[in-house]
Amino acid sequence: MRILRGELLLSLAALGWLTGCASIGAPLPPSLELPKAPSDLHAARKGDRVTLTWTIPARTTDRQRVRYLGKTRICRSINAALKECEKPVAEAAPPADFAGAKKSPSQKVTASYVDSLPSSIEQEHPAGFATYAVEVLNTAGRGAGLSNQVHVPLIPTLPPPDGFAAETTYQGVRITWQCPPRSVRKSAAKYFFRIFRRPESGPGETRIAEVDVTACAERTAAGASSILDQSFEWEKTYFYRGAFVSVIEIAGKPRVEVECDDTPEVKIFAHDIFPPAVPSGVQAVYSGAGQQPFIDLIWSPVPDPDLDGYNVYRHEEGIAPVKINAELVRTPAFRDTHVEPGKTYFYSVTAVDQRGNESARSEEGSESVP
Repeated sequence: MRILRGELLLSLAALGWLTGCASIGAPLPPSLELPKAPSDLHAARKGDRVTLTWTIPARTTDRQRVRYLGKTRICRSINAALKECEKPVAEAAPPADFAGAKKSPSQKVTASYVDSLPSSIEQEHPAGFATYAVEVLNTAGRGAGLSNQVHVPLIPTLPPPDGFAAETTYQGVRITWQCPPRSVRKSAAKYFFRIFRRPESGPGETRIAEVDVTACAERTAAGASSILDQSFEWEKTYFYRGAFVSVIEIAGKPRVEVECDDTPEVKIFAHDIFPPAVPSGVQAVYSGAGQQPFIDLIWSPVPDPDLDGYNVYRHEEGIAPVKINAELVRTPAFRDTHVEPGKTYFYSVTAVDQRGNESARSEEGSESVP
C-alpha cells in the first residue's frame, strides 16, 4: 500500500512538471489587417489621362498575409505634397485576380487606375504639376497610410489634328495634317507634331519626324502642313500615326513635355508604280573613217536613287522606235555599231528603276551615216 502511495505521488509530480512546461504566455493581439502602403506607384500621362499603376500589398503591417482587401483611394494634390488623403478623387475596387493571388503570396498583382485631368486645372496651372498617391484599405475601410508620391506635369494638351493622311508619291510617302488652332500662340507651351511609323510585320515603331507647329497656321495659307518620309522600303505595308506634344522650357529647369492623344492610324502599302525621271540631253556622234562605222550616244544621268539603268530606242524616218540594247545600260552612254551608210538614225533614251518602272522616252537626238 505504501508503494502504491509513493508511485501516485511521483505521478502527480510529473504531471505538474509537464503542465508547467506547456504553459502558454499572454495571447497575441488580433491582426489589424492593414495592408502595407505601396512603394512603387508609377504615373504616366497621355493627353488628359493619367494612368496610375502600383503593386497590391501582399503583407499587412504586422507581417501577415493580406486576406481581406478593400478599395484603394486615389489621391491628388495640385502643386503640393500630400500629407493625407482627405478628399480622394476616386476609389478603385480590388483587382479581379486578387482572390487567386492570395493562394500564392509570391505572385505580384498589379492594379491600375486612369484619372482624367480637368481642363480647368491645366489652364490655371500650365507650368505646375499634380501630385498623386494611393492608399490601399482593408474591408473595414482602414489603411496604413499613403504610398510613395509621384508628380505629373499639368501642361495643357491639344486634341489630335484633323486631316491626318498619308499618300504614296514618286518621292516617298507624303504625310499631311491640319495645323493646331491659332490660340496656341497665347499658351506658355510650345507645340510639336511627332509622326511615328510601324511596319505591318517586323521590328517595332519608329519616330520619323518632330515638327514645330507652334506657328504652323501663320506659315501656311491653307492651315496645313506636311513632311515627306523617304526612309521606308518599297513594296511593304506600314502604319502611320501622329500626336502633338506640349513642351514647357523654363531657364535652369529640365524640359517638361506631355504627349497628346494620337491620331487614328493610317495604313499605306508602299507600292512603287512611279517611273524615274526622263533622261535629257541626248547627243549622237558618228565615227567610222578607216574603221567599222558606229554612232556614240551620251546623255545626262538620271539622279533617282533607285535607278537600275537605261534603255536606248532607235528608228529611221517614218518607222516606229525599237529598243536596241539587249540588257539595261548601266551608264549614260551607248555605242550603236549596227548602222549603215546613207541612213539617218533617231535616238531616244528611257530610265528604268529597280522595280522595272520605265520613264517616258527622252527628246530625240539624230545622226547621219555618210
